[in-house]
Amino acid sequence: MAAKLVNCTKEEQCSVIRFLWAEGVPEAQIHLRMCAQYGDKVLSRRIVYKWIEIFENGCTSVTDAEQSGRPATATNTRNEERTLELIRENRKITVEEVAGRLNVSVGSAYSLIHDSLKFSKVCARWVPKELTEERKRKCLDVCSRHLARFREEGDNFLQHIVTGDETLIHHYEPESKRQSMQWKHPSFPTARKFTTQPSAGKLILTVFWDTRGPILETYQERGTTVTRATYCNMLQRELKPAIRYKR
Repeated sequence: MAAKLVNCTKEEQCSVIRFLWAEGVPEAQIHLRMCAQYGDKVLSRRIVYKWIEIFENGCTSVTDAEQSGRPATATNTRNEERTLELIRENRKITVEEVAGRLNVSVGSAYSLIHDSLKFSKVCARWVPKELTEERKRKCLDVCSRHLARFREEGDNFLQHIVTGDETLIHHYEPESKRQSMQWKHPSFPTARKFTTQPSAGKLILTVFWDTRGPILETYQERGTTVTRATYCNMLQRELKPAIRYKR
């Protein structure tokens, strides 16, 4: 069984890149084949693509050319520590700003952030609404009472919980690609499905359910303002009788 090449140099991997590129192996395949052999020591995909571009431009050397005014390698321990400090000071800092502060190239700054420190820039998650301290306290009180009842009554308590949610639905929902799947024999003609769009009309669907299934479904036209009074009226006049009738 072939053993992975754990101990390797950058020059060795660059030579492999040049050899596979000369054979006409696609860029993505070159990186995959190197990952299979070098494991965690493999060069990043971006660096592999960079070296392929260098070879395509006629370069035959597998070592980095030294540049005046900057160190031969920017991905050292000192720059990693400085980059980490900059990110902790400002989580929204850009790669270009890091490169300027460290006096390194944008590519080196990218490598420090993504390859060495394993950071990735993501967007903040949208949440429905920021809760006030009073609402947080009320949620905590309700959850504490539910937990206390669950400890006393066990799973029987869970069967008495009714929850609900709401969503916007179209008057007409087209059949999805998965829903249109059907069995086909090689001698049958290929089935065709025409592109359709959901209808413009929408409704607000509110559903309440428990462990045994749905209890109440209500529909309201889009544009209807759902307020606390609307929910209170729905709970008293619709949900309460529905629970009494179905449960």
